[in-house]
Amino acid sequence: MAAFHFQILKKDTRSAARRGEMVTPHGTVQTPAFMPVGTQGTVKGLTPERLRELGVEMILGNTYHLTLRPGHELIRHLGGLHRFMNWPGPILTDSGGFQIYSLGALRKISADGALFQSHIDGSRHMLTPEHAVEIQEALGADVMMCLDECTPYPATWEQAEASLDLTLAWAARSRAARTREDQALFGIVQGGMHLPLRRRSVEALADIGFDGYALGGLSVGEAKDQMQGVVREIAPLLPEGRPRYLMGVGTPEDIVNCVAYGIDMFDCVIPTRCARNGLLFTNREKVVIKHARHREDPSPLDCLCDCYTCRHYSRAYLRHLYMTGEILAMVLNTIHNVRHYQRLMERIRQAIEENRYDAFRSQFLDEQEMGRGPIPGNDHFQSGP
Repeated sequence: MAAFHFQILKKDTRSAARRGEMVTPHGTVQTPAFMPVGTQGTVKGLTPERLRELGVEMILGNTYHLTLRPGHELIRHLGGLHRFMNWPGPILTDSGGFQIYSLGALRKISADGALFQSHIDGSRHMLTPEHAVEIQEALGADVMMCLDECTPYPATWEQAEASLDLTLAWAARSRAARTREDQALFGIVQGGMHLPLRRRSVEALADIGFDGYALGGLSVGEAKDQMQGVVREIAPLLPEGRPRYLMGVGTPEDIVNCVAYGIDMFDCVIPTRCARNGLLFTNREKVVIKHARHREDPSPLDCLCDCYTCRHYSRAYLRHLYMTGEILAMVLNTIHNVRHYQRLMERIRQAIEENRYDAFRSQFLDEQEMGRGPIPGNDHFQSGP
């Protein structure tokens, strides 16, 4: 299997946007890239074959959920996560830090790690930095994430600094616990909304040395301009020759803006969760499929989209399926939203290659503003698939 490698192929001259490729043991990922979330070992509603057809190259799994059910040792025994779920492409696994953060009173954080109660059966578990790496090595992820403490919002300087110190100590322990060189390990930048702490986090993680670097603790309740301000200031400070990953941020507008700040990788449950709730993305508008105006509409969701749903079904039929609670509604809606996101990434990569990303970004944001529809913020979507 090929070792992990990242290279920048093209830089936009009017922004910090980068066009690259990330080589992993299970295939090459073109960046900037969006990873659909497969928390439980599946992207809800889609087979692995369908994901490939939609242009997906890499997906995300989750340490917290998979170690609770069905268990990482079972997955290891059955050949690893790729074989278990029949996905041939690259997989990134989150460490579970955000899920543990979301448990609130069901968890207790210490220097050793995170003691938490299972949301499934109430059983108690201890997740340490070393154990998080052990689990991800058992799963066989192409990219593993260090265990971190997600800094809450709002957080005072003292709270954010204490959280950062813990995350940095855990990062060093994660790096030391690694036993497999065929799996990449990414460090996670924390520090809340405090830019000096974020800068210190970048410097400390770079000194430890990781295969890639992620920005965590964003879209957890702060205003959108605060989130983008942190990304704009901190992303360019991350090591140049390593992939830069913005965790859990995933509206189309946020992706387009944050690519301009130098981000290479994104994940979010927005496209799949919105699909299941009848909110569909198009180039010009966000479609709430249950609205009565779609009842007799013979047109496709998006005449510019090449997905199976848009090629074969009308808005009227999709509304009918959704209003009657048919499972096919979830499937067809998810096919469309996932393909819409992959088409967006294809357009982003092409714009960078042609050195016109700044113009693309301006036009895209103007179009989104004209057709703005209801969509919750990222903080509503991070905690599950």
